[in-house]
Amino acid sequence: MLRALLLMALGTSQLAFGALEKRTFCVYDPLGANGSIYGMTKDYSTIALEWGVDFHLRAYTDEKIAVDDFKAEQCDAVLMTGARARPFNKFTATVEAIGGVPSDDVMRNLVNTIASPKAAKFMTEGRYEVAGILPAGPIYLFLRDRTVDSVEELSGKRIATIEYDEPSMKLVNHVGASVVPSNSANFSGKFNNGSVDAAYAPAVAYKPLEMYKGLGNKGGILRFNLAYLDFQLILHKDRFPADFGQKSRVKIASVFDRMREYIDKDTAEIDDKYWVDLSKDDHDKYNQMLRNVRISLRDEGVYDGNMLRLMRKLRCAETPAAAECVEKLE
Repeated sequence: MLRALLLMALGTSQLAFGALEKRTFCVYDPLGANGSIYGMTKDYSTIALEWGVDFHLRAYTDEKIAVDDFKAEQCDAVLMTGARARPFNKFTATVEAIGGVPSDDVMRNLVNTIASPKAAKFMTEGRYEVAGILPAGPIYLFLRDRTVDSVEELSGKRIATIEYDEPSMKLVNHVGASVVPSNSANFSGKFNNGSVDAAYAPAVAYKPLEMYKGLGNKGGILRFNLAYLDFQLILHKDRFPADFGQKSRVKIASVFDRMREYIDKDTAEIDDKYWVDLSKDDHDKYNQMLRNVRISLRDEGVYDGNMLRLMRKLRCAETPAAAECVEKLE
């Protein structure tokens, strides 16, 4: 109804400002057209009418197909996870750097910083532009055996690892665990049937992917942010008005708290008995391990150094007593 009313209201202005540009927006949501991410893009498409763009939305439950369609120019815009965004913008793809975002506040400040006009120069890479970042929550380690809660105990374990995500592969190898190549469609099944000892996922995966089956009576979830999942809106820049990307980034940043409500709801659905809290010593070991891998990936050109420095600045503003801040690391 809101969209119809806005279209009617805009109808008279089209004579003065030109017809709306019709564009196709391909949206990846694990739950398809029934998911909360897709629901938010419907609201977003209504706002985009004010910026001169009339989106036709297409829902995808397979992220790879959505990205491939975007590459093949069947989509003018696409919503994908940060891990998939690396070929389009290394700076923003680094938002999902392992250990880079330890809290919601750091993520909020990061999203707001990226939405600033001062950051606009980093949002375009080649013909692509990042038009906004949506938070999707911390990524946790799900374990079939909750006693495996230290870095050392992960050695030799089988971990379902997203096969296209180089940082995840490097991290699993770094701890001496065995990589079991997986994708977003089958990692939970491997965890649930015992093909792997562990898998990493955000809270939203717990209920719809039935990961409680893999946790059983002995499993656990480490209450530690391995990374922070995000969704990124990528455009074929030349198909949109010049100021579209900046307007979009500001608008998307403004819905952070609404996204947090979804994340909190998903987290609350996890049975409290599964949470495993690390000791301070193990917490510090995890942080140091993630930092080592993060810096290695930067040196290899996988992560963007500018984004890593920005994230470190935000982490240190939140926790100035942290070792990386006191010692002025990274």
